[in-house]
Amino acid sequence: MARNLGGFLVLLLAISICGAASIFQPISDSHRSAALDLFSPIDGSFGSLEETYEALRTFEILGIEKRPDIGSTSCQSVSETLGSSTSDLKDLFHALKVNSILKCKVNEEIFQGVAARLKAVLNDASSLLDFYYSIGSLVLIKDQNSKVDALLGDADGIFHSIKALSQSDGRWRYSSNNPESSTYAAGLALEALAGTVSLASSEIDQSLIVTLKNDIVKLFDSIEKYDDGSFYFDEKLVDAHEHQGPLSTTSSVVRGFTAFAPVTSGSINVPGDKILGLAKFFLGIGIPGNSKDFFNQIDSLAHLESNRVSVPLILSLPATVLSLTKKDQLKVKVNTVLGSSAPPLTVKLVQAFISGSKDSSVIESLELKFDPETAVHSLDVLPKSVDVGNYKFIFEIVLHDSEDKNVYATGGQTQVPVFVTGLIKIDNAEIAVLDSDLGSVETQKKLDLAGENAVSLSANHLQKLRLSFRLATPHGNIFKPHQAFLKLRHETKVEHIFVVGNSGKQFEIVLDFLGLVEKFFYLSGRYDIQLTVGDAVMENSFLRAVGHVELDLPEAPEKAPRPPPQSVDPYSRYEPKAEISHIFRSPEKRPPKELSLAFLGLTLLPLVGFLIGLLRIGVNLKNFPTSAVPATFAILFHLGIAAVLLLYVLFWLKLDLFITLKTLCFLGAFLMFVGHRTLSHLASTSAKLKSA
Repeated sequence: MARNLGGFLVLLLAISICGAASIFQPISDSHRSAALDLFSPIDGSFGSLEETYEALRTFEILGIEKRPDIGSTSCQSVSETLGSSTSDLKDLFHALKVNSILKCKVNEEIFQGVAARLKAVLNDASSLLDFYYSIGSLVLIKDQNSKVDALLGDADGIFHSIKALSQSDGRWRYSSNNPESSTYAAGLALEALAGTVSLASSEIDQSLIVTLKNDIVKLFDSIEKYDDGSFYFDEKLVDAHEHQGPLSTTSSVVRGFTAFAPVTSGSINVPGDKILGLAKFFLGIGIPGNSKDFFNQIDSLAHLESNRVSVPLILSLPATVLSLTKKDQLKVKVNTVLGSSAPPLTVKLVQAFISGSKDSSVIESLELKFDPETAVHSLDVLPKSVDVGNYKFIFEIVLHDSEDKNVYATGGQTQVPVFVTGLIKIDNAEIAVLDSDLGSVETQKKLDLAGENAVSLSANHLQKLRLSFRLATPHGNIFKPHQAFLKLRHETKVEHIFVVGNSGKQFEIVLDFLGLVEKFFYLSGRYDIQLTVGDAVMENSFLRAVGHVELDLPEAPEKAPRPPPQSVDPYSRYEPKAEISHIFRSPEKRPPKELSLAFLGLTLLPLVGFLIGLLRIGVNLKNFPTSAVPATFAILFHLGIAAVLLLYVLFWLKLDLFITLKTLCFLGAFLMFVGHRTLSHLASTSAKLKSA
């Protein structure tokens, strides 16, 4: 029981840690396993070239070698798309993206044809998406086949056309006809402008580059921030058709500014803490549940890892729960967002304090020891000043090389919640029955709260019950748990729970039964005693049965409160029900068999007489229709009557009443129709004979 409670408290510990602050971890093997699950081809291929590229790009970033074999089908789709004159710009763009990874065999003539078509589109382009797909495709063609002329003759004009769609706050419009500005579109525009600069046959006007850098700074001024230090971009577009979520919007901006930074000289004035905050945003998502979000996360982190502005470094703790009993070491890792090794650096533990009391530090300015083999910074032994409890540890990354400060973003000081646990010492546990008047001890017994107890006590309403014990940490300090409850459970399952208070080192509770008779509903009898002591940092939390007490309470007066109805177990409805025993009524006494057969003979006698009469009189067929159609209806009419007679026989033998009535309804409607046609013909024939 105590072990189960301890596991439950560990779960509460994990939840409280997650609620206290976000702990960011670099990309791990969990993401690699999730990638294979999310990007699973159907019949050897994905639904589109866009999905194919996202899968291949994700596998490439994560270094997954055992990937699905989709090369042949994907290359065939790439060749068909690039060779078709009806392929739209988006399909051409993603076909070239797929080809940049698979290196399919594509003829130079096909590249030249696609490049010529893309340049023609740029001459008349007016929307941002046309610029984005066309320029992006030309950049891919340039990288895949250097012999193809993919350069732009009028790069300045194209740059001006794209820049004309920008807004004063750093956002972009999708077209001149659309007044709404979009943060997501700003990322697309930056990628398109970066491609324009790289494809320019002559140098772009530097004043345009400076203006665009200022636009990027304005765009980052509108960035939003969470309390955990992560930054993100949110879409403010009113049109719901083009609305993007924070993940896709942030991903678009990251691709845009990381693509533009390498094609320009000088630096972009984006603070390193915002770059680090963007990395924390993507890492804080965990593992997304769909392939599109997963690709945006991994691709954005790859761009952040290799960007020219500032490479974020992530400080993480393999374990944020340290046990004093097991003498756990404090370990810290520093990696890039994809888990690559960090440059030479030192990790300092600047300060550690108990949560809620920042002024009282327990650790100040300790340098962690670095192990080059495991790439882990560690503190071998926690100082004596650190006892069990909930702490905030503040770390600082110090780069050894001054030039690395211009390349990497460390974010200054990083605050991490750390729980220090240990075995709590339980001493001086005893339970006693006291005399109410004098307070003298009538019965007193020692308790072993670490083991089993079976204390048997008795008391009346004029006495008191006292339970006391002491708790101490591994370092001998007073320990105050989050939970300390005493529960008394009557044999009728009525429960009473009391909070155990403390005064100094002693935890004690005194139950005065005289003042509790109404709370106990005047119920005398046996009460089981149960003690619960638990805390997130207490490794030996327990829920222990202490024993029982026989209470002798006075009789309840007429208007005394009654015990509440006990709750019914909701699963009791699924338990086996009581067996139902039923005795059927004895059958009625039946007549003799001979009498039944005689009655059957009398029932059939009219039918026999009817048949004999038909044979003696003879059948008159003079009025039977001779024409084909009336004769058919007459025959069907007689067959219908025969079917009704046959239905009566079947009802007698095996059919039930409901089936018989349903069938009779259809036969009755059929007989009414054919009978009416037959009688109409006979009436018409008779009228003609009379008139003749």
